[in-house]
Amino acid sequence: MPEYIYHMVPKEMIGEKLISLNDLGKIYPHLYEKYTKKYYDHPERPKLLKKQIPKLNCLWNDVLHFVPLHPYYVYEALISLGIKTKEEQQFFKIPIERLKSNTNAIYLYTKEKYKGPAEDIEEDEIKLLNIETYKELKEIPSTSVEYYKIENEKGNRFGLFPYIPHLLSLGEVEINDVEIVSWNQFK
Repeated sequence: MPEYIYHMVPKEMIGEKLISLNDLGKIYPHLYEKYTKKYYDHPERPKLLKKQIPKLNCLWNDVLHFVPLHPYYVYEALISLGIKTKEEQQFFKIPIERLKSNTNAIYLYTKEKYKGPAEDIEEDEIKLLNIETYKELKEIPSTSVEYYKIENEKGNRFGLFPYIPHLLSLGEVEINDVEIVSWNQFK
């Protein structure tokens, strides 16, 4: 059975490859400026732009970020908590084989280890990935659901993928013929 990774479809995209944010800045500075704005919504988040990723020996924005979980699970968790969200958020459903030319790792991103966007990622939080043995997650971590609930009760804006492992890929990914799925449907 094929295994997939998921990446939110950008509002503006040029070309048929996903490239890192830092590479985007070299080629399309106007898009870089647009997509880095999200890092300035909290005093600590701009530090992510300089955050080092152990084992990959690069910066946070030198890699592509994917979730190893169908986005429907995130949508379902938000809706089950009564959190209003976009109905039609789209994601690229990318076969894991598309990453075979890249260097790939899983960022474990757990509540126990995560100390905030300004803090270093510990070496043991990054596991180099062999795409031959990769398996998609089949459920959202309970810590993610608890985070949604708490942040929503506080009235805070919050990220969609807290405490969900991230697949980090150093390189480009062709997306010209990949399936696009909406997170409000599981298929």
